[in-house]
Amino acid sequence: MGLVETDYGIMEALKQLGIKDLNDGSSTGSEFFAQGGPIASFSPVDGKLIAKVNTTSKEDFERVMSTATEAFLHWRLIPAPQRGEVVRQFGEKLRELKEPLGKLVSYEMGKSLQEGLGEVQEMIDICDFAVGLSRQLHGLTMHSERPGHRMYEQYHSLGVVGIISAFNFPVAVWAWNTALAWICGDVCVWKPSEKTPLCGVACQHIAASVMKENNLPEGISCLINGDYRVGEMLTTDKRVPLVSATGSIRMGKIVAQKVAARLGKSLLELGGNNAIIVSPDADIKMTIIGAVFGAVGTAGQRCTSTRRLIIHDSIYDKVKDALVEAYAQLRIGNPLDENNHVGPLIDTDAVSMYKNALKKVVDEGGHLLIEGGELNGEGFESGCYVKPAIAEAQNEFQIVQHETFAPILYLLKYSGELQNAIDIQNGVVQGLSSAIMTNNLREAEMFLSVAGSDCGIANVNIGTSGAEIGGAFGGEKETGGGRESGSDAWKVYMRRQTNTINYTTDLPLAQGIKFDL
Repeated sequence: MGLVETDYGIMEALKQLGIKDLNDGSSTGSEFFAQGGPIASFSPVDGKLIAKVNTTSKEDFERVMSTATEAFLHWRLIPAPQRGEVVRQFGEKLRELKEPLGKLVSYEMGKSLQEGLGEVQEMIDICDFAVGLSRQLHGLTMHSERPGHRMYEQYHSLGVVGIISAFNFPVAVWAWNTALAWICGDVCVWKPSEKTPLCGVACQHIAASVMKENNLPEGISCLINGDYRVGEMLTTDKRVPLVSATGSIRMGKIVAQKVAARLGKSLLELGGNNAIIVSPDADIKMTIIGAVFGAVGTAGQRCTSTRRLIIHDSIYDKVKDALVEAYAQLRIGNPLDENNHVGPLIDTDAVSMYKNALKKVVDEGGHLLIEGGELNGEGFESGCYVKPAIAEAQNEFQIVQHETFAPILYLLKYSGELQNAIDIQNGVVQGLSSAIMTNNLREAEMFLSVAGSDCGIANVNIGTSGAEIGGAFGGEKETGGGRESGSDAWKVYMRRQTNTINYTTDLPLAQGIKFDL
């Protein structure tokens, strides 16, 4: 047993979550099965094998899908507030297991323990949100153009919702989709990232226990595991009307095309190349806090991570110096140790991409203010730890246009009016999150106007990272256009129907057409 396990209670957490040395990665609820080969989950924290998960075969997938489609016929008939009660109980179970699940997230994915616990809290929060929403799945009543008629629209359950999630938020993204899908009367089939399969197994155990306590059938919460080939089973299956996929732009384009080919619906949450504009009227202290956390939190592996800092030339040197000073204070190491600010990247492939990005920015003419580099030696045995880097660059650099999932921050300079900064910010293919630091009301309002940020999220005087449950989360352009979590994001999990009722003995035709028989 390694240092991490003994010092931080990881073994106990795994036991509480029902994780064994070898786990079946296909499930319809309480039933677990799998005929595919195993995935080994190694922790980026210490490089040790945590456990293995057997993957989903075609036969396993068919068993999951047939059970899920059958369960949907039952689940959709349960009144939405009662479905909300099940979700409420699920939230209570998450409260009970917040600590062990947060530890697993931290250990399997590499984010700090505070962030791991925060991610589980997001799961709890979306359950609370969904419970209230279960009594508010409302349509509209409209006046009909026909006398003696009433017209309204209503929302019905959609069916089986396929969820493909990414490693960086291995539990929260599933919960955002699942909690809403469940109260909408849908059943879910989830494929977690093959880099964090144990988080998926743990969540399935929790969900299954709630379903069992409520005497609900198998198939409402389903799990499949494996690489992109298992994901393709989901995206190409006509029994799945909606696929929600979180990941890279490249992955999203493949998923979108596969689902569109069968005229299904897709909800896409893809890449971010998020910027903070720092105006001459910015509070520098707030700017540094927001920028540093946004750039190095989760080791730069959030879709909302701050990638670009667009700074007015009049304060550029001041902001640059303050950033360099702040970066010098960062502590890198075991994310389960709350004294550390930055944990590891997900795996050594991510380290290679990080190194490649640093080389490219220099090759294109950029200047490394903080050079970064891989960390070795005691405490860094996994080979996944890197130093957060800062580079002075130009927005048109190819590497700046690309989203590198690592703690690299690009400093860009603008001069003149705010519109020049907005043009730089919008001059990328991604459109997820954005922010401006300013105490100037006109600048803030312009940034939020139709001529301002083209992102799905636009903030004033807070950074790009961090999503609130109450707001719809998602972005524009090659970020995919989907929305999850709050506001009216629930509508994507339902089908809309328009109804007209004639309560007279006559049948007037639309537009006054006469058709006498």
